[in-house]
Order: sequence, then structure tokens, then C-alpha cells
Amino acid sequence: MSSSRQNVREAAFLLLFEKLLRDDPLEDIFKAAKEVDDFAFNADAEELVRRVDSKKDELDEIVAMFSNKRAVSRIPRVNLTVLRIAIYEAMYDERVPVNVAISEAVRLTQMYALEPDVSFVNGVLGSFSKSEYVNNKEEDMQ
Repeated sequence: MSSSRQNVREAAFLLLFEKLLRDDPLEDIFKAAKEVDDFAFNADAEELVRRVDSKKDELDEIVAMFSNKRAVSRIPRVNLTVLRIAIYEAMYDERVPVNVAISEAVRLTQMYALEPDVSFVNGVLGSFSKSEYVNNKEEDMQ
């Protein structure tokens, strides 16, 4: 994917992570993001945030299925945010191949989390990638 898509994904990650910390309405988080000049926030990032946030309960259920080591409530928020975005893109965004969603999740985890978190995120997404959720998307795309 292009670096602009990476920027959108990273901006969405930062906004969704902030929402987990503050639990403010999305509109307040978007307003604050627009006021920060050095923040790469745009309509595409806002759309991704809205879509991931609207499916967070479903995404968390999927994370729970593939997280053998930790309950969702025990997953660090950075990792949970990354996992939500990756699973959303893998399942619902036809422009994002599953392997790209996983690679980008690992990249974000390397940037914002600790080294053991990279293995955890990669492991959860690796198991997820072999599931019927991904197979259904690949069948729909053919």
C-alpha cells in the first residue's frame, strides 16, 4: 500500500488509541486532532476510525478467539488498537489484502509497543489469517 495509506492507518491508530484512553465522543477526538498542526489527520483517517469503532465489539470477539494467552481485557491498549484495525481491514476493506493488514499491524506494533508485543500481535493475526473469516473474504473477492 502507498505511504499515504500508511499515514491514514497510523492516524487512525492514534485516534482510536486516544479514544480508548479518554472514552470521549469521536467528534471531540476529531476536533482535537484537527487543532494539532503536525498531525496527519484527514477524511480517510476519520472514516477508518468510525468504521473500526462501530465494529469494536465484534472485532474484540474475534481477538478473543485468537488470543490464547490473554483475555481481551488484559491485552495492552496499544496492541488491542492495532489488532482492531488489522482485523477490520482484513475482513471489511476490499482494498487491503490480508497480508498487508497483518504487515501494517506488525509495523505499527514495532513503532508503538514493546518487542514482546510484536510477537503477540503477529501470533494473533497469524492464527486469524488461517481462519474462516479470512477465507470468506478471499472467496468474496474472487
